[in-house]
Amino acid sequence: MSSLHTNIDTKELWENTLVELETTISKANFATWFRDTFLLKIQDGTATIGVPNNFVKDWLTNKFSKAIFKTLRDQNDEIKAVEFTVAGIDKLKQQKKAGKKQNEEDKIPSLPLDNFYIDKENNLNPRYTFETFVLGDFNELAHAASQAIIKQPGIVYNPLFIYGSTGHGKTHLIQAIGNRVKELYKEKKIIYVTSEIFAQDLANAISSNKVSVFKEKYRKYDVLIMDDIQFFSNKEKTQEELFHLFNTLYDNNKQIIFSSDKHPSYITGLEERLKSRFNQGMIVDIPKPDTEARLQILRTKSEANGVVLNDDVCDYLASTIEGNIRELEGVINSIVCQSQLKNKDLNINEVKDLVKNNEKPKKMVSIKELIKIVADFYNIDPVSICDKTRKKEIVKPRQITMYILREDFQTSYPTIGDKLGGRDHTTVIHSCDKIKNELKTDQLLEQQINQIRAML
Repeated sequence: MSSLHTNIDTKELWENTLVELETTISKANFATWFRDTFLLKIQDGTATIGVPNNFVKDWLTNKFSKAIFKTLRDQNDEIKAVEFTVAGIDKLKQQKKAGKKQNEEDKIPSLPLDNFYIDKENNLNPRYTFETFVLGDFNELAHAASQAIIKQPGIVYNPLFIYGSTGHGKTHLIQAIGNRVKELYKEKKIIYVTSEIFAQDLANAISSNKVSVFKEKYRKYDVLIMDDIQFFSNKEKTQEELFHLFNTLYDNNKQIIFSSDKHPSYITGLEERLKSRFNQGMIVDIPKPDTEARLQILRTKSEANGVVLNDDVCDYLASTIEGNIRELEGVINSIVCQSQLKNKDLNINEVKDLVKNNEKPKKMVSIKELIKIVADFYNIDPVSICDKTRKKEIVKPRQITMYILREDFQTSYPTIGDKLGGRDHTTVIHSCDKIKNELKTDQLLEQQINQIRAML
């Protein structure tokens, strides 16, 4: 006789199973292999697990089927076997909606992180905490500002604006603030939202004639955390609503936190009144981690994955992978997967082969393109950078162009001089040295050069 459980039963059974499995599997493995899985049905004693793709299907079958079967059977002794099928994310979403009714006016738009970790009340990911945040010299200031906010939300550093290139840890840090405030101040209402979701929520409100509901919903929060606001560029209606929301929250001492890939002053298509609001708080940059910080990140992340990397492997990866933290995590995940497949630790040569196979081709930037990017950044004519003029507003961008060509692209001094108006190579050397010395004390100049690099 067959038994077929309802969607609600299978959903509860699978969630209980995941809770049990999570205690026996590393966080990285659990997040990688059990995300977007669900219990599709139990029929004729066989539990069918839906998975997003064949790769996950093969991995779970070979590595975790016994643990899954045991955990399921402990809860339901009718289960005699487990099988996996590629069922797709749509069925998972349908299952999650089963038996649920929500007032549309109070519904918070869901994030593109549809997994078991996200708190649906505030969109925060509980895995993003200060305990899992790797602190180094490169992000120390941003971390300190975040700690100050937690002590007095809405009073100090309001708004807090954190910017930096992709993968430098902005989202982790701003969500860590939200999670800590949630922990310490039970009465405070918190929301984390991306700029795209905020804009889409507004568009939906306008189309359904519910703008007043939209306004009321976002104004009820004590802490507003908004990610990637550079996407508001040239969105006039969304910027207008954000401006009024900002004023309301700020006037009532509600904490506001923003992130972006660049300093607000350099976000094109952003209204001056919004830039002014952002600049009245604390603006802090998270630059690219240096070699020492990358070493620390590698050791911390690998240990969290249950893998201990040899010193020669760590040194090689830290000196070779100069990109963002996500790239480092991606390499660690690849090492973990390969180690588990081969059932042994990888040696340095195997790691080098792995990195080589996963390397992305570096984007090539011509001197002409760099000149245009620098000129656009400083709002000057690109031609003027190569002219003989000694105007102050032109000299500095020219020196920065020379510095980036030398430091980032290893262009020879004579070539730089030739391409930038036929200047002598000694002039180029002097310009590069001048910028290098100024960077030791001029934080604004460092921020500007980091922003230009992010645009390349």
